[in-house]
Amino acid sequence: MKKLMTFTLIVGFLSMNFSTRADEGMWLVSMLNRITMAEMNGMGLNLTAEEIYDINNASLKDAVVRLNGGSCTGEVISSQGLVLTNHHCAYDAIQGFSSTENDYLTDGFFAKELGQEMHINDFVISFLVRIDDVTDRILDGIDMNLSEEERDEAIASARKALMEEMNPDGDKELEVKSFYYNNEFYLFEYKTYRDIRLVAAPPESVGKYGGDTDNWMWPRHTGDFSMLRIYADASNEPADYSDSNVPYQPKRHLRISMDGVSEGDFTMVMGYPGSTDRFLTSWGIDQALSLYNPSVVDVRDLKLKTMKKHMDADPAVRIQYAAKYAQTANYWKYYIGQSTGLEKLNVKEEKEILEDRFENWVNASEERQNEYGEALELIESYYDDTDVSVKGKVYALEAGLIGCDISLFAFRFYRMAAGLFSDDPAEVEATKARMNAFADSHFREYDQATDRDLFVNLMTKFRDDIDPIYHPSFFSIVKKKHKDDFDRFAKKMYAKSFLVDADRCAAFIANPSQKALEADLAIQVGQSAIQTYFAAMTDPAEDKFNRGYRLFVKGIREMDSHRMIAPDANSTMRLTYGQVAPYSANSVEFDFITTADGVLEKKDNSNPEFFVPDALDELIRNRDFGNYADESGELVVCFIHGTDITGGNSGSPVLDANGDLIGCAFDGNWEAMSGDIAFETELQRTISVDIRYVMWILDKFAGANNLIEEMDLVSGLR
Repeated sequence: MKKLMTFTLIVGFLSMNFSTRADEGMWLVSMLNRITMAEMNGMGLNLTAEEIYDINNASLKDAVVRLNGGSCTGEVISSQGLVLTNHHCAYDAIQGFSSTENDYLTDGFFAKELGQEMHINDFVISFLVRIDDVTDRILDGIDMNLSEEERDEAIASARKALMEEMNPDGDKELEVKSFYYNNEFYLFEYKTYRDIRLVAAPPESVGKYGGDTDNWMWPRHTGDFSMLRIYADASNEPADYSDSNVPYQPKRHLRISMDGVSEGDFTMVMGYPGSTDRFLTSWGIDQALSLYNPSVVDVRDLKLKTMKKHMDADPAVRIQYAAKYAQTANYWKYYIGQSTGLEKLNVKEEKEILEDRFENWVNASEERQNEYGEALELIESYYDDTDVSVKGKVYALEAGLIGCDISLFAFRFYRMAAGLFSDDPAEVEATKARMNAFADSHFREYDQATDRDLFVNLMTKFRDDIDPIYHPSFFSIVKKKHKDDFDRFAKKMYAKSFLVDADRCAAFIANPSQKALEADLAIQVGQSAIQTYFAAMTDPAEDKFNRGYRLFVKGIREMDSHRMIAPDANSTMRLTYGQVAPYSANSVEFDFITTADGVLEKKDNSNPEFFVPDALDELIRNRDFGNYADESGELVVCFIHGTDITGGNSGSPVLDANGDLIGCAFDGNWEAMSGDIAFETELQRTISVDIRYVMWILDKFAGANNLIEEMDLVSGLR
């Protein structure tokens, strides 16, 4: 969409045909310039840019939080530091508290008072303090004729000098992030809280209703939410976990709107999208479709089947591996959908049209030829150079390093173990404490039989599918000493390694031996796996990629200077806006809401993905919806809207025109799975759980009225 419209034209255009389109753009919240705000105000927004992002006064950005460095997003919804996010964002924590005796995954968890809230280990929540454009500072004096290596060195030096200047005492949490392929740079300051506690989580039959079958699909009937609470010290500052900590008092928290949504309503989402590839070229799409995506899907398919066999056989293993299975399945299905979308929507052809236009624009000027003439040639050459190694890179990560627990655990263990052999007794004791905590966390979610099968199956596949020049070095040991049989090698490794048993691991940490560490077969596997991964990631053609895309993106922005182009996502706070809207695909018309009736229509208690507990069934059949029903008496579960999100946005607040909370974003629709590469205005939809369904579950299903009472519920403001 052309962005340089006058306000009058925008309003006129909106009145004509805006209810069936989605709006592309993950906008940095400090970039909300006059034109963007004019568009949003024209679509119904009742806020100013300062009410969204302000470094001097409380604004919406102070109510939106980053979970664990950007894995998910959350929002503060009470004056007592209560945070709403997705069920799947707290899934690891819920799993960690679960056992066969207290199966919170299956049964849910709702704290009825502060004393029942459970501290989550290794979970942090960060607030954005401010954003500063430091592009001029970073790129000052950098000549366009520098080699990429020289340019990277100059940028690194400028970054270091900037950080030393901005953070002389080292007490600030600062990050410098690049945008538009190293054409712009911004400095971010955060404040991170470390005492986070689980407050509420619905049972999987609500929070994960539909399971893998419905994942990335619409219509959806999933109550994908959970609640956490931030705790602080007496001064409201971050602190390690302590019984003396108190609920955090936020600068800003969101009100809960009970008005629901109608078609055409303005919505906006604020959060931390992880990554997109909107500038990917036709050659990149070719490589993704033919090599990268199918390789990821192939390896993860085997991993899922192996885990599921053990999970189905043992309830304890099902709990231990629930999060790992969900994480693996999520992007297994994502890459299937992305490939389908790229092909069906002719994205490669669209990219080729853009590249032809870019080439013609470059060739029309000698000055542009001098600056941008090599861009596409470099990019094409990069993909030609790397096609042969892409599959090996995927296997090095997906099968070699993270496919089974033993490889990644061994690598991390070995890296931490250096401190065990220090000459400083204090460092030795501190290292032992860290490693014991690390091992305890690992073994809570570890089953040796499952891991052994994963190791044998995935390493065998790695050997059979990939050229030996990309194999980990320990494969040669398996070939020479174990008849090229990973099962024979695994029999010895899992029998002798101290890393496959919690007691033996603890004994090693208590009495470490460098010789025993180096001789351990699992350690050798882990070191071999990480070396293979780093070797795969270090590509001599990388400079072609970096220079080619940097010039290409800079040139596109100059060529299309009449319109704003949003930067790719990079786990920084973004805002996206659009309208509540249905869509049609494959001759099917999809409504913009789903209701509780659909939960019962999908119900199949012989299938764990569509299990509906009796209490929920009864509430829906009795239509006990209270004041959470819409005007027609229906209980809305989920709704869709045309906003631009991706991974990392999970748990993001969906806000109405007044900045009040109407939903919690958790997914995208299958028909637009290519959206991270090419946004589809007619198809792209965000799937969100309606906040009234969240309130209904808390109230009618869980009886957690204590939580509702601390929130600010508003209505009649549309």
